[in-house]
Amino acid sequence: MRIGLYPGTFDPITNGHLDIIGRAVKLVDKLVIGVAQNDDKGPLFATSERVEMLKTEVRRFGDRVEVRPFSSLLMHFAEELEAQMIIRGLRAVADFEYEFQMTAMNQRLNSDIETVFL
Repeated sequence: MRIGLYPGTFDPITNGHLDIIGRAVKLVDKLVIGVAQNDDKGPLFATSERVEMLKTEVRRFGDRVEVRPFSSLLMHFAEELEAQMIIRGLRAVADFEYEFQMTAMNQRLNSDIETVFL
């Protein structure tokens, strides 16, 4: 089974997030949306609220999409899920530079997990 992980804070979920989810679900058998728990960032919505908002929005995909909070290192969470890919959205060229650096670091941690940019 091909598992993809789409991580983020989703504070709040946007149409851009929903677009990425709709495209990502076509690439995998199961998509896990990882809601990052980082209360130090001062989120607008609590983690539990963000999880519930996402569950409501992705209900139409049935059991192919799962929403889970996480607080560990992203690669540890991906390994726990046995994910083969991490899905990332790009909004602008500036996003690419940051994401490229993160991907390089993630590859050092686990070269079996690919990063896919949508």
